[in-house]
Amino acid sequence: MSSVEPEHLSTYADDDWRDRIIADPDLVLDDRDLMRALIAANDRQMGGNIVDMRGIAMERLENRLDRLEDTHRSVIAAAYENLAGTNQMHRAILSLLDQTEFTAFLTTLATDVAATLRIDRVRLVLESPEATATAAPHVQKLEDVLTIVAPGFVESYITAGRAVPHRQVTLRQVGDGSAAIFGADAAWIKSEALMMLDLGPGRLPAMLVMGSEDPHQFRPSQGTDLLTFFAGVFERLMRRWLD
Repeated sequence: MSSVEPEHLSTYADDDWRDRIIADPDLVLDDRDLMRALIAANDRQMGGNIVDMRGIAMERLENRLDRLEDTHRSVIAAAYENLAGTNQMHRAILSLLDQTEFTAFLTTLATDVAATLRIDRVRLVLESPEATATAAPHVQKLEDVLTIVAPGFVESYITAGRAVPHRQVTLRQVGDGSAAIFGADAAWIKSEALMMLDLGPGRLPAMLVMGSEDPHQFRPSQGTDLLTFFAGVFERLMRRWLD
């Protein structure tokens, strides 16, 4: 009896696996390693001279599934990144809305807003008839955030002196002339976001500039929705202060 017992056990085990697979075939279909083993065994049994169209189709479907999974992970990562960026932008705007004095409003721009958005330098650029290409007035206590420039500077800086159309927000690496905005000691600023501001009828153009030490933080290929929203909120707040 003892010599027959292992055979019975093997039969019971095989029947058990067979019954489980018939009852729930997804046990096999969802196991990619097992499916590969079955396909490989089928190929060996058929021989090397026979083209297995089902095997080719399975391989293509598997490759497509891998690409879909990679895309899915990329989409989720981008969604989390966008959500984090939106939350940062909301906190930055709320810190500006909390201010009750104009000086504190601009100081917050260079401190709390810069820290929240993780950028290295923020400048508000205002055109003034009193400024020239070589000299401009300075506003005491706001020199770290406010830059006064001659009329026409904003358009010229954004377009680099070329007659080309531009959007409200421009993202790029820092070029020549940035010292006029960031200062001669800020050569370490490598990329910038330029936001053109409309301060209302009868007022000269203005620009909000964000600079980063990272040359890839602001790139032309990036989306500008959040920065466009921030610029829209900021210019409306500026209009109220100027009124």
